[in-house]
Amino acid sequence: MTLSVPKPLPALQEAWTYQGHAVHALRRCPAEPVGPAILLVHGFGASTDHWRFNIPVLAERYDVHAIDLLGFGRSSKPAGLAYGGALWRDQLVAYVNERIGRPTVLVGNSLGGFAVLAAGAALGAQAAGVVLINAAGPFSDEQAEPQGWGAITRRTIGGALLGSPVLQRLLFENLRRRSTIRRTLNQVYIDRTNVDEALIESIRRPSLDPGAFGVFRTVFDIPRGQPLDELFAQLTAPLLLLWGIRDPWINAAGRRGAFQRHAPLATEVVLDAGHCPHDEVPDQVNAALLDWLDKLAPA
Repeated sequence: MTLSVPKPLPALQEAWTYQGHAVHALRRCPAEPVGPAILLVHGFGASTDHWRFNIPVLAERYDVHAIDLLGFGRSSKPAGLAYGGALWRDQLVAYVNERIGRPTVLVGNSLGGFAVLAAGAALGAQAAGVVLINAAGPFSDEQAEPQGWGAITRRTIGGALLGSPVLQRLLFENLRRRSTIRRTLNQVYIDRTNVDEALIESIRRPSLDPGAFGVFRTVFDIPRGQPLDELFAQLTAPLLLLWGIRDPWINAAGRRGAFQRHAPLATEVVLDAGHCPHDEVPDQVNAALLDWLDKLAPA
């Protein structure tokens, strides 16, 4: 099944607040949607813009929503918020319950994959399915503190350096430069055709918001959250694992085995792509998603 990728088309912005904070969300829906709703969740540093090639295709048949997690994109970036897995899990659960109100397939990339898995486990029957696209997050056996003098040195020296507000600010300023964003994307996209100015600007623009640096600083202290194996054990919804197998960030080829052990009933699709296959090879991801959605029981 081969799908052409249409030009990105605008979706209707949905006004919503969570815990008193403004949240940016989009919705696009055909006149007569089929099956469950779909909720798309971006990865770290990205936003609803990262689904630019997926929303138009999926919304030809399905009721499609996309959301910016608090601290990212066009959503609020308040100081003092406990950024991490629990916040984003609860934000997604609230959105499904309050704004969608029916069974929903949650789709997430990278950090968004961790968030949708946690939300899917918490939603129970309201989660019609969960799709993980190169999901981030640790397993239980990866959370133990490293031992030995080498580990102690890394924790003390590395922690001291990364804990410096001055160094954090310098790192932040460098990371939000257009040239750095492009270089980073070129590292994780195998096919760089879609590493364009629109993508770069969609990442740079939120970094200019007043609260962006404060959110960035929390990266060094974000709690890891519940391990993936515990979340898989709690999940009752169907699961699709989409892998950009040449992802250099999460070692997709090496991590597949752990996902297979803890989620043996999951459907897997392996793609020749990097960390963000939904944007790098969107036609292949859209085809895989639609094929899997067609096999789900009607909501």
